[in-house]
Amino acid sequence: MVKSAFDHVHTWVFDLDNTLYPPHVALFDQIESLMADYVTATLGVTRDQAHSLRQQYWQTYGTTLAGLMTEHNIDPDPFLDAVHDIDFTVLPKDPSLAAAIHALPGRKIIYTNGTAPYARNVLTARGLDGLFDAIYGIENARYRPKPEHAAFDAIFTHDALDPTRAAMFEDDIRNLQVPHTLGMQTVHVAPTADPQPHIHHHTSDLADFLSQLV
Repeated sequence: MVKSAFDHVHTWVFDLDNTLYPPHVALFDQIESLMADYVTATLGVTRDQAHSLRQQYWQTYGTTLAGLMTEHNIDPDPFLDAVHDIDFTVLPKDPSLAAAIHALPGRKIIYTNGTAPYARNVLTARGLDGLFDAIYGIENARYRPKPEHAAFDAIFTHDALDPTRAAMFEDDIRNLQVPHTLGMQTVHVAPTADPQPHIHHHTSDLADFLSQLV
């Protein structure tokens, strides 16, 4: 039974993008377009080159921002402000997900490679505001992104989280490797499963999965 695997969990850690809303909403498409605009203007490259760099940096460094900071020494805050200036009204509210998260026992936190203010905007649009005890963005990890071990260390140390009594919900399988190593229950939230040794569970319907745990 799935529930028994989570009986020990006291802290529930949720990624944000494509985890607390379905990928088909394509919210991140807006962000990727703004990233390309920013890279084009800042580095003086073509838009096609900007998209190529964005993808390359995401693959190599975990986020486009990390690549820009490493390769070009850009200031992260103007970049983050620019790429998160999007239309949140495309996000539908999800009462079923809100009820399922509310019913979970213990602490519930958000940990995203976006910013905390951006996360709050997403949660408000989804009708999930007020459900979480803490919201951590990349700025709280000193701009180190998941999947870096140092990023998880920064957030989990600040939160005083015990990984052996925690679970991580995430759409990017790379970002579940460190939580697995730390002893967390790992849940891959995605339309299709991608079996990996560091993934304990998969779901394409987060609300339904969470409802099985209480």
